[in-house]
Order: sequence, then C-alpha cells, then structure tokens
Amino acid sequence: MSIPANLPLRNDLKGEEPYGAPQLDVPVCLNVNENPYPPAPDVVDTIAQRVREIAPTLNRYPDREHIALRKAFSDYLAKESGTRLAVEQLWGANGSNEIMLQLFQAFGGPGRKALSFTPTYSMYPEYARDTFTEWVTVPRNDDFTIDMDAAIEAIRTVKPAMVLVTSPNNPTGTPLPMDQTKALLAACEQADVDGADEGVHPILVVDEAYVEFRTPGVPSAVSLVNEHPNLAVSRTMSKAFAYAGARVGYIAANQGIIDSMRIVRMPYHLSAVTQAAALAALEHTDEQLSTVAHLRETREATAEWLASLTYKGRNLTVAHSESNFVYFGTFDDRDFIFNELLKRGVLIRDVGHEGWLRVCMGTDEEMAAFRKAFLEVLDEAQKA
Repeated sequence: MSIPANLPLRNDLKGEEPYGAPQLDVPVCLNVNENPYPPAPDVVDTIAQRVREIAPTLNRYPDREHIALRKAFSDYLAKESGTRLAVEQLWGANGSNEIMLQLFQAFGGPGRKALSFTPTYSMYPEYARDTFTEWVTVPRNDDFTIDMDAAIEAIRTVKPAMVLVTSPNNPTGTPLPMDQTKALLAACEQADVDGADEGVHPILVVDEAYVEFRTPGVPSAVSLVNEHPNLAVSRTMSKAFAYAGARVGYIAANQGIIDSMRIVRMPYHLSAVTQAAALAALEHTDEQLSTVAHLRETREATAEWLASLTYKGRNLTVAHSESNFVYFGTFDDRDFIFNELLKRGVLIRDVGHEGWLRVCMGTDEEMAAFRKAFLEVLDEAQKA
C-alpha cells in the first residue's frame, strides 16, 4: 500500500494498514471462518427469483427501514432463540461489521470509552479508532474465559459507554455463560458513563456472530433483550447461514438503541438487492443451516485430534470452542508452522496470542488435507 506524503491523511491513520485476512489463491482456505458449503440449488433459485422481482424497481431507492427484512429477522429469532421481538427491536446492515460501526458512531466518540476483554475480535479497536473512541481492555483468564471480578471492577472504574463481549469469542471460540452475561448486565446497569449525563449507563453489546454453532439447548443472549434495555445482541448471516458474500448482519435490542443507530446510519444503506437476497435465505432457514451440525461435529473431532498431538515434547493446547473454528498452540515459532502449511496449500490464521493459531472448519476433504499437511509440518518443526 502506498499513500503519498502530500495527502492530508489523518495523523492518527499514518502507518496504519487496511484490516483483512489474507486472500490467497490456495487449494484449502481455512482462515476466515466461512461456512464451506454453498447454498443449495433451491436456495439459489429463490435468490435469483427474488432479485429478478425487484430488478425492474432498481431505478427507485430501497425501503430504507427494510421492514420486510426486519420482520423476517423477528420470525427467525423467535424460532432460533425462543424470543419474539418487535420490528422496532431489530435492525439490519451490511454485515455485523457495519452494525458494530453504527454502535460506535452512536455511543462512542471523543471523550467516550469502549471496554472489552482480550484476546477478542481484532476489528473492535479499529471501530474505536475510526470514531475517536478510547479503547480499553482487560485480559482474559489463561483459559480465555472472562475474569469476572476484573471485568466488573473495570466497568465501575472505566465508566465506558459500551462493553463488548463476543460469544462465542473470536479468535478463541470461548462461550460466555448466561450467568456471566447477566452479571455483566447488572454491572452495566449500575455504572456511570464518562462524558455522559448523570443517570446514563453503559450498554452491553454481545456479539453472537458464531452463536448458531453453540451446543444445542444453550440459550442466546437474545432471550434477555426484552428484560434489559441496555443490552444489544449482534448477529450475522455470514457464518452459519453460509452467506458471507451477501454481507448481511443484524442486531436485536431495545427500541432506544435501534433508534440511536438509525440516527447515524447512511441513507438507504441496505440495497434492494441485499434485502432481496437476505429474504431469500431466510425463506430457506433449515436448508441454510443444514450443515451446522456436521461442522460442529467436525470442530469437536478436530479439537480432539489436535489435543492428541505433541510439539517439542509437550501436548498441544486446544481452547474449548463453541464456534466453527479451533484455537490451538502453543508454538515457539508460530510463523514457521503457518508458512509451512501455506507452502502445502493450506491457509489458516495467525491472529491473537503469540504462539497460537486458528483453523476454521472446512469440508471433509479440506480437513483431511489440513491434517495431512499439519502432521508433515509438525514433524519438520520437531527437527528444527
């Protein structure tokens, strides 16, 4: 990347690089946590039909409030989480990334703080940077669970406008138990916010991008939305729904939070084509989620296999994951492992703690290629 010195780039952006996982042309891409299975033919047909229906109207702006789509989100969450929400409690955007940016735009800004628990999603500090929000973090425990005493104390003393938790966490896959979600909510409901009026309290944002991969029967934070006006739960269709290319995210929250986001949203931010494609997928929820159980089984088998391996005389450590990826380590030379896998046509991710790597679940054939390559690389590493 080359930015001429005579351009008036913001001073705080000088030297920064665009965010993004490597996009390389390799046989096995297991680095961006996609669902590896494409939409079924009948889903593709419905997408084409929906887009064809609205194509003659593309000379007109789309429904900027995307009411039909919000109703579809409500129907889906009623089935998936057992909680019925009103249209006014739901909001869609171009991926959960735009949802998060809108939250930072609405509740962050100069003099405001956002609090989270590391390691976590690496885009969060960039949202904070882009909105001039102070970014504050508390380290997680060694097993990547949240240190609840430290978290509650930080909420009290930092006085953030937003507290962000990811469940399951990215990059570790660690779930946030419901009792801890409630404890964080209670802390937020009692805390003050720096730079805000008296009586204003932080919002808790639970990012559930990977929640469909959780153990069946485990409740979602969506079930708490009607009871807690300071709770926002972010979702995406990119992961379990196998819809990463469509760029559709959404959020469930109290109407006050939704209306705050509507203030900062760009006009007509969701195109008519995006809305049509999202509605098509939500018509076929069962088909779109039909591979989730198999990917969950693949995750468990991969975690068990990795934990059985040794590296330089010690067992590999595998973080407990409720997502579609596995976080594992620790390696003296993580770059060696990563690069040797890449030489063999397998791309994984080197994000997070030093010494750790993350692999997302692919097709059975892709996972077989990963296992074969990893054993070869591990053997090379033992000799190094």
